[in-house]
Amino acid sequence: MGLFRKRKDPIRDHARQIEAEIAALQGEIQALSQDMDEEPKRPRYRSSAGPPSAASSQMGRAAAPAEPYFENVDHQRIKSAADPDSTPGHFNELGVRKYDLPALIRRFINLFRATPPSNPKLVNYLAAGSIQGLRPLRYEKRVARNRFIGLVVLLLLILWGILAAFYRN
Repeated sequence: MGLFRKRKDPIRDHARQIEAEIAALQGEIQALSQDMDEEPKRPRYRSSAGPPSAASSQMGRAAAPAEPYFENVDHQRIKSAADPDSTPGHFNELGVRKYDLPALIRRFINLFRATPPSNPKLVNYLAAGSIQGLRPLRYEKRVARNRFIGLVVLLLLILWGILAAFYRN
């Protein structure tokens, strides 16, 4: 009979399997790291590592350039403009933020603005109903609006009934 036998715990069995896989992967990592240490260290070059030169085309393979080749980068796009509300002029000598009414109004207005969609093309598809199987967004909005209006009318009727019952008594 199986009354006094200890049941196998499936979670522990799964944990043992995962630990065995982890140990096997760690062994592979150690073997690969030993292989990497045994290889002679030589520089690796990509085909686009430097500008083309006459010497590399004559030799048939990429040769190390005499000096490093750097591409021009537009740093204006990389450096983002400072937030106009957090410039040093907005703080006093103790580091406490000064009272700035226009910035307060701007932040308050931004609370009510919708954030721009992360994928505007998808929003256009949803609004137009171009995705098969989905209703257009305008239809969904109309259904939600009608449901809201119906619930408000129902609430007003209930309140009117309660007030009418109090006035009769």
